[in-house]
Amino acid sequence: MDCPCGSKLDYTDCCGRFIDAGQIAQTAEALMRSRYTAYTKSDFNYLLTTWHSSTRPESLDEKQSQQWIGLKILHTEAGQADDSNGVVEFIARYKVNGRAFRLHETSRFVKEDRRWFYVEGIIQPA
Repeated sequence: MDCPCGSKLDYTDCCGRFIDAGQIAQTAEALMRSRYTAYTKSDFNYLLTTWHSSTRPESLDEKQSQQWIGLKILHTEAGQADDSNGVVEFIARYKVNGRAFRLHETSRFVKEDRRWFYVEGIIQPA
């Protein structure tokens, strides 16, 4: 099965390594892709554990009505294996009740103890 993140890799060779097998994402982009994939699978536990403790909500709305249908990475800044901070700009497409929408976000990531975490996202105007 192709990975929902759009990498054209098999899920088990891509985001499944992080979500299901517990491997650690080596880059901010890899974490971003795996978090998108977790949204497609409603894996709220993974989303919370990859969210930095300084900004992590207590819980997520598990009654989401979005159907996530595509991810496009627009730009990355730092976020490599030897960096401590990273930025990923992306567009995620989704549907709600059959209507199509897109989320254009610039997300900030931080690396602590060799592990990347999502810190915050800034929604870009359409």
